[in-house]
Amino acid sequence: MKELNHTGFGECNMNLINTILIANRGEITSRIIRTCKSMGIKTIAIHSPIDQNAPYTQEADIAVLIGDNSPNTSYLNQELIIKTAINHGADAIHPGYGFLSENVEFAEKCEKANLIFIGPNTNAIQAMGSKSEAKILMKKHKVPTIPGYEGKNQNTDNLIKEAKKIGFPLLLKATAGGGGKGMRVVNNGKNLKEAIEAAKRESLSAFGNDELIIEKYITSGRHIEFQIFGDKHGNTLHLLERECTIQRRHQKVLEESPSPIMTEELRKKMGEASVNAAKALNYDNAGTVEFIYDDKSKEFFFLEVNTRLQVEHPVTESITGLDLVKMQIESAEGKQLSINQSQVKGTGYAIELRLYAEDPLNNFLPVTGKVNSFNYPKMEGLRVESAIQSGSTISVFYDPMIAKIIVHGENRESGLRKMGYVLDQMVCLGTVTNQNFLAQLIRNKNIIKGNYNTNFLDSFTINNDESANKLSIAASTFLHQKRKQKQVFLKNIPGGWRSNYYAPQQNKFEINNKNITSKYRQIGNKFEFYNDQEIHKVEIIDFNNEYIKLQIDGVTYSLKAFCNENEIYLHNSTLGSGQIKLLDRFPIVEKEKEKGTCTAPMPSQVIEILVKANDKVKAGDPLVILSSMKMENTIYANQDGIVEEIFTKNGANIEAGFTILKMKTN
Repeated sequence: MKELNHTGFGECNMNLINTILIANRGEITSRIIRTCKSMGIKTIAIHSPIDQNAPYTQEADIAVLIGDNSPNTSYLNQELIIKTAINHGADAIHPGYGFLSENVEFAEKCEKANLIFIGPNTNAIQAMGSKSEAKILMKKHKVPTIPGYEGKNQNTDNLIKEAKKIGFPLLLKATAGGGGKGMRVVNNGKNLKEAIEAAKRESLSAFGNDELIIEKYITSGRHIEFQIFGDKHGNTLHLLERECTIQRRHQKVLEESPSPIMTEELRKKMGEASVNAAKALNYDNAGTVEFIYDDKSKEFFFLEVNTRLQVEHPVTESITGLDLVKMQIESAEGKQLSINQSQVKGTGYAIELRLYAEDPLNNFLPVTGKVNSFNYPKMEGLRVESAIQSGSTISVFYDPMIAKIIVHGENRESGLRKMGYVLDQMVCLGTVTNQNFLAQLIRNKNIIKGNYNTNFLDSFTINNDESANKLSIAASTFLHQKRKQKQVFLKNIPGGWRSNYYAPQQNKFEINNKNITSKYRQIGNKFEFYNDQEIHKVEIIDFNNEYIKLQIDGVTYSLKAFCNENEIYLHNSTLGSGQIKLLDRFPIVEKEKEKGTCTAPMPSQVIEILVKANDKVKAGDPLVILSSMKMENTIYANQDGIVEEIFTKNGANIEAGFTILKMKTN
């Protein structure tokens, strides 16, 4: 083999790729375009109507409207994607991750259309496209697997029987796809049937396949995966590990390399198992072998092989210096790997966090909205992969990820410190995000020590109380200045002036799900705020419609600001980010929420209404299944009653707060 180069490939005869259609959207499409440009390869992006002005459509050489906003008509529309590739002269299709990236039928259609599918051979995709067949194959090659059921009989009653044989807790997992979709942890038999049916529906919706496997759930485990790579000449190796243990709803939140628990002996064993798995598949592109490591027994078990590029691939790129997308393209062209296993070295430490449009204080439910302002510091070792820019809209149709934040440092300590700084400085205003959650997570003492398992977030609490008072002061002064801008008459009189000097002005806010009354009085050019029986001296130093700089008790704070009707979004590197809702000064007498109504907790699509008029239901019975941003949520009855009216239908798109149905209760 030749000496190591940036791509990891040597020269050989190949089918040169000049134009690539990227069958995906968002940040991964931007990522692929960046490498294609560096290689002199023309790119074709496809997009639904709502993605027309997304960053990736502007970065591609050609952007083609395809289908409508539903993924089934656009990003999952195989025939239309292939037709578009042919019509615009593509040599190859890169599927990215998600959507059609692990769909063997799509890969085969590409081959029949004389389009190079940038991924592994179809036999490997076929074998690993089914997690059940993958487990059977791994068992034959002596790769350790978790006890469970991976049989062909997918009848719900049979799955219930097999689940009870395995015992609880157990994990239901879609055999096709990943990303936490079609996956459920079941702790007992009470809701087993419902969980199986929900996992099947979600899997069918996301991947077009409702087959499940059942596995014993390891209660104290770590999720460790190895990046594998192969070429069309029989060469296979791994590119070290990534730890992806911190997850919520089975979707990864934090990925890092090297793993805090990794020893050279363990890396050797897991690496060899990964390469054996790759060799069993004659693997010839980028892939990932995922393992669960049992903290109690110190054993590791095969989970699956992802036959695609991973969301977290920048972690591996950061520590190895390799461009995995370039390696993918060159492998698809027929080039040979130019490195062997001994030449794969990791340098320093890398970590990736995922910034989502979701509400950590409301069970991480996804949210929609327009991102008014998005920016971040420029610093060595920082890489941000984003699907949005200032002005972008987070829609109900797709995954709510805003950006991947990747930091590379000399060691774990410096990497975590850098990441904390980036999260403090990053500004994302206009919608609720998990930014404060991530900033607190990265500074948690157990995270710093590397002492965590896959259940870590179940007991992780978010503390936003310390900054709430200061954010309320900032919001009040911001609103005060905006009112002053509009003041036409008597400009010399302080804003909010009243004849009763002793009655302070006040604003009522909701911050972090808590109501705060901010009382203040303007004295000359300064203010006194009265919060929690304390007096705070405040002075406005600078102000415009997107920024306020003020001094609170001698400490100066500069805050980015965005105001949208009764919502104010503020960000400061010390106080964090906050969504502050201005409550009515004189509360409007609202109609009491009707007893027995079932409302949508977020913008959603109605997947299935599980009841009909005149049905009797008991507390805890499922009423309706909603889908938002590719994840299902079931709404349950909170009391006994009889269904009176249903106000929507299957397939309808509804807003947050929409009344789905009404029940007559005792």
